[in-house]
Amino acid sequence: MLSISHLMNLPPEEGQLLSLLFKLMNAKKGIEIGVFYGYSLLNAALALPEDGQIIAMDMDRETYEKGLPCIQKAGVENKIEFIQSDALQVLDGLIEEGSKEGTFDFAFVDADKEQLEEYHKRLMKLVRVGGLIAYDNTLWYGTVAQPDNPGLPDMVERIREALVRFNAWLVSDARVDLSLLCIGDGLTLCRRVC
Repeated sequence: MLSISHLMNLPPEEGQLLSLLFKLMNAKKGIEIGVFYGYSLLNAALALPEDGQIIAMDMDRETYEKGLPCIQKAGVENKIEFIQSDALQVLDGLIEEGSKEGTFDFAFVDADKEQLEEYHKRLMKLVRVGGLIAYDNTLWYGTVAQPDNPGLPDMVERIREALVRFNAWLVSDARVDLSLLCIGDGLTLCRRVC
């Protein structure tokens, strides 16, 4: 049986893909929502130039601090601003500043699946045109392609329903080009076009 850390950790091949995309974009500034042990954050920070910056937000500082020694050993802690907070509050604060809109090259979201639409609305203001927004777990173990299944555990079914709604809503957003990749547990890439 898979442990919670297996379910929540980013697969290495997904981290490598995102790192490569950030390098291809010449990204310097990013947002990460949902940090866990920080593996995806480490990959992103390694992909950025020396003056690159990532604002990383998560409600759980303790888990982030367990992975922090790896980030420190890699020498990229200076590129990361970790904020222990509700992500929507942080995003709203960045938008209210005014000077942050359209200044981020990318965002990676691996957090509360029931809030993805709200994250997206805010990230579309913060990520620049031509920038990338990536959503993790959008296939949810293949359950998003299956009909309702009363046999699924409540949490799995609740998240499945949220992802089905989000995927359907996102595909109609003409402001992005998107691709849902069968890597890890599903990775949706959105390139902001306007």
